[in-house]
Amino acid sequence: MEHHHTRQVFDEELTALEHDLLEMGSLADSMVQLAVESLVDLDVEKAMEVVARDDDVDAHDLQIENRCLKLLALHHPAAGDFRTVGTAMKVITDIERVADLAVDIAKAGMKIEKMLGDSKVVDIPRMAAIARTMFRESLQAYSQRDLKLVDDVIQMDDQVDDLYRQLRAQIHSDMVDQPVHVVADSWLLLAIHHIERIADHSVNVAERVAFMVTGQFKQLAREEWMPK
Repeated sequence: MEHHHTRQVFDEELTALEHDLLEMGSLADSMVQLAVESLVDLDVEKAMEVVARDDDVDAHDLQIENRCLKLLALHHPAAGDFRTVGTAMKVITDIERVADLAVDIAKAGMKIEKMLGDSKVVDIPRMAAIARTMFRESLQAYSQRDLKLVDDVIQMDDQVDDLYRQLRAQIHSDMVDQPVHVVADSWLLLAIHHIERIADHSVNVAERVAFMVTGQFKQLAREEWMPK
């Protein structure tokens, strides 16, 4: 009876942990959305809002890490549960980094606005939309233990990489054609790199989910990995 009660307490705490993690992910995703809008529209007010929200994500990060450490210390979970808690600790690191990248995107937009540059010389929203889909689906895969969603995330990474190369080439062309835009375009190059990194962190999350479900960890990008 005592073992059953202990298991119930652990499951309840694990559910609360996962709820907090998904809430943190939602906050980070909203920051990315706002950051991209601020970059495209060169809206300093929106950019400042992104910067302000970063403290909320950092607070979630610390809270969830503490919750994970307490679960490990108090319950001494078996292998499967240990992977679940360990995965959460890894995933929040990627979520926190995505939020940081949103801040970097917003700050790049502020620099471009200050220099009277143009962020619409390339199709940033298209690339950002795929990266955000990857991020949301990686978290959904975590929530649902869904290896199909993991595979979807891995497949989308190639799309982001291809778009990144296209946009980078277009920005380089603008630098040549419009030398006055060189400095502003340099910030734009950084911004699209940050978006590409959000996709990479989404792949990280997907890889951790696959490990949590299967017990086997390997880098999944560009690999035929799905269980038959």
